[in-house]
Amino acid sequence: MADDEQDDQKEYRWETGYEKTWEAIKEDDDGLLDGAIAELIQKAKRKRQAEKTKQNRLGMMRHMFIVLDCSEAMSVPDLKPTRLLCTLKLLEIFIEEFFDQNPISQLGIIALKAKRAEKITELTGTSRVHLKALAGMANVSLTSEPSLQNGLDLALKTLKVVPSHASREIVIIMGSLTTCDPVDINLTIDELKKERIRCSVISLSAEIHICRYLTQQTMGTFGAVLDDSHYRDQLLSQVDPPPAAKTQDNSLIRMGFPHSKNEVEGKDEPLSMCMCHIENLEEPSGLSTTGHHCPQCNSKYCELPVECQCCGLTLVSAPHLARSYHHLFPVPNFEELPFESVPPAAPDCGSLRKCYACIKVLNGLTDKSVFKCGYCNQFFCIDCDIFIHETLHACVGCNTIPGVAGLVYQKQSGKTPSGDTQQQQQPKTMLPSTSKQRVEYNM
Repeated sequence: MADDEQDDQKEYRWETGYEKTWEAIKEDDDGLLDGAIAELIQKAKRKRQAEKTKQNRLGMMRHMFIVLDCSEAMSVPDLKPTRLLCTLKLLEIFIEEFFDQNPISQLGIIALKAKRAEKITELTGTSRVHLKALAGMANVSLTSEPSLQNGLDLALKTLKVVPSHASREIVIIMGSLTTCDPVDINLTIDELKKERIRCSVISLSAEIHICRYLTQQTMGTFGAVLDDSHYRDQLLSQVDPPPAAKTQDNSLIRMGFPHSKNEVEGKDEPLSMCMCHIENLEEPSGLSTTGHHCPQCNSKYCELPVECQCCGLTLVSAPHLARSYHHLFPVPNFEELPFESVPPAAPDCGSLRKCYACIKVLNGLTDKSVFKCGYCNQFFCIDCDIFIHETLHACVGCNTIPGVAGLVYQKQSGKTPSGDTQQQQQPKTMLPSTSKQRVEYNM
């Protein structure tokens, strides 16, 4: 009997890597599975947020190259319809999200074709250019195998001249299990390490030793995708800026804030051409009255951010800087608590409990866990917790409740109050944040 029990406990090596999700689903007292399924969904939603535990010094200006494998291996249909088409669709989502969260950063695309590397787009902060280039890659011929070294060398030549105050990154999407390199690739890896260029690899097939070694030497990340949803998570994890290197320099950067200009007072602005389309044969510039004028040389551009082609000044708007700034001071993670810890919404509501942000009535069956802000002491549902940390980047309670300073968590040392005693929180958090509130509190 003892031998039989030991045999039952043993597993094959190929079985140990799989998670037995069916064992986590258990019936409740009424014989239903809704509670167990809701708990699994909550854990999956908050998995990405739970990994963000540290408040590191991050780089606001990023220069990133996406190195895309366009070899024969990208025609495999394990990711529907093919690896290439699935990648192009996810890259469209990634580019939109990247420039939304990093508006003053720049992006470029390199394709690995037939043992050669081809630069599809230069480093630019205009998402429209990259999206148009991706649309043209849908019908590219997939032949031969890639050359990882040629792609790294091509990206290295451009990133070498990037100023030292900006972070330099390479994200490689690798579908092939092999790479055809002209010389020893370790020389290129040593050069990337010397230039402090961070390389991350997303493998669509399996773990590759040279890719894993590349990420280890350059302090990047490596991931092998399981399916299309896991592929999407791996790609979107590159949206948030990485921790800045200790050797990254701090320097003042000249930036211009464009304005709309009326040359003749009391009349409409005259027709003029924008500089960003004047040399584009596919999308020629047309005469228009609207645009953004460079404060230094008065050149006109139709969209921001952009680098002025005449004087080289970086043109941005105030919201662009604000969206980049929130990475430096992220909202601290909320404390996860059981549903029973939420107080009733009102004395006459009985057991009715609501989320402070969306006013949704919380249910003990589907909302087994709620999330509490350590400063305003308000409770939120899982969807509002994710929305606050990934999209809004500001606590709803801290910015709407009178008497709670909206940006108080930025003034702290990065530690969230434990909430054990109310006396420790009042001197720091219960301060009127506006002059109108100070009058109400007789201050």
